[in-house]
Amino acid sequence: MVQYIKTRLDASFAALSDATRRGVLEELGRADASITELAEKFQMTLTGMKKHVGVLEQAGLVSTEKVGRVRTCKLGLRGLEQEAAWIERYRQLWDARFDELDKVVEELKRKEKVDGRKQRE
Repeated sequence: MVQYIKTRLDASFAALSDATRRGVLEELGRADASITELAEKFQMTLTGMKKHVGVLEQAGLVSTEKVGRVRTCKLGLRGLEQEAAWIERYRQLWDARFDELDKVVEELKRKEKVDGRKQRE
C-alpha cells in the first residue's frame, strides 16, 4: 500500500511539475477539450500535446475518450487529496520551524535591546 502511494505521488508530482500540464488541468477544469483545441491554446504541436496529456493520463489526472477522429480530454476521476495531505504535513512542519525561528529572533532582539541599554549607562 505504501509503495503504491509513493508511486502515485511520484506520478502526480512529475505530471504537475510542468507549467503546460498544470495549464491543461486548469483548462479542463473549465470544460472538456480535444487534444487539437489544447494544442492550439498552448501553441504547440499535436504530438507535443499528446505527450503532455499522456503524462497526465498516466497519473490519473486526465482521462481521454476517442470518438471518431477526435480524442476528447477531461479531468480524471481521482482528485489530489493524497497529494494535498502530503503537502499539508510538510507545511505544518515548516510552519512550526518558522514559529520557533521567530521566537529565537525575538529573543535575540530583546537581548540586543537590553545590551544596548547597558552600554549607554
